Amino acid sequence: MCALTDQPEVYQIDAVGLVCPLPVLRFKKRTQGLPSGTQVEFLADDASGRRDLQALCEITGHRIEWIREEDAGVLRYRISLA
Repeated sequence: MCALTDQPEVYQIDAVGLVCPLPVLRFKKRTQGLPSGTQVEFLADDASGRRDLQALCEITGHRIEWIREEDAGVLRYRISLA
C-alpha cells in the first residue's frame, strides 16, 4: 500500500567514480523520458562534472536547485527537470 505525501519522490543517480564525460552521459541517459518537474539527486565526484552539468542544464532548461559537498569530494546536486 502506498501512502500519499506532500513530498514528491526524488530520483537518485549515482555517478561517483566515473570520469568525464561519463557522469553527464549517465545523467542524460537516466533522466531521458522522466516527466518535467521530476526532482533528481545526482551524486558525482569528477572534477569537471560541475561545469559539465551546469552546461547541460543551461542547454536543456533543467534547474540546479542546490549543490552540497559531501565526504571525499562527492557533490550532491538537486536538479529539477524541465
